[in-house]
Amino acid sequence: MTSVATVIGDLVGSRTKSDRAKVHEAFADAIEGINREWQPVTPLRITVGDEYQGAFETVGAAIRATFRLRIALDPVVGVRHGIGWGETRVLRDDPRVEDGPGWWSARAAIETAENAENKAASRSVRTWYQPAEDAGGPDPAAINAAIISRDELFSRLDRSSVSVLSGMLSAMSQKAIAAELDITPSAVSQRVRRDGIAVIVRSDELLGEVR
Repeated sequence: MTSVATVIGDLVGSRTKSDRAKVHEAFADAIEGINREWQPVTPLRITVGDEYQGAFETVGAAIRATFRLRIALDPVVGVRHGIGWGETRVLRDDPRVEDGPGWWSARAAIETAENAENKAASRSVRTWYQPAEDAGGPDPAAINAAIISRDELFSRLDRSSVSVLSGMLSAMSQKAIAAELDITPSAVSQRVRRDGIAVIVRSDELLGEVR
């Protein structure tokens, strides 16, 4: 068995949405977009209800890809993630069923993220990383410290600032972002400084280097 960065995600508050069909369509489109752009070792797939699973070669890739999925879904619905690290094995190909410590750790991680949302001091936490026992992998304390800070900054962004962030993560210039949003480059620059968007982008870059 090979160790991979496993991901389990689920939608937040989707059952309260009046247009469930619209939510599911946005969910499926976002999943397809991540699979196309990031080429996970186990493609993301919607499983039961509002949950999805997949796996990436590195923890850094899993962190960056799940963040982009969150941004893509932000106008429609929230999403939380558990990221694990460990060995996995395929039990059946059709339909695909996988098992192993990597998946158990991802399940434990998403449960931690969900429990954190119920605590007033950490309601902005939407992602957690936890490696399987004795699996090695990146230091969870350091990774989660960075993720917590990123999630807190992201939770404070309004819709326009999320659009600016999305553009910067796609390597668009601030001038191009301004044209797309029909605002001035100065307004984009002000948002970048005021809302900590540059910090989020740099954090994303550094997290992407995690193996």
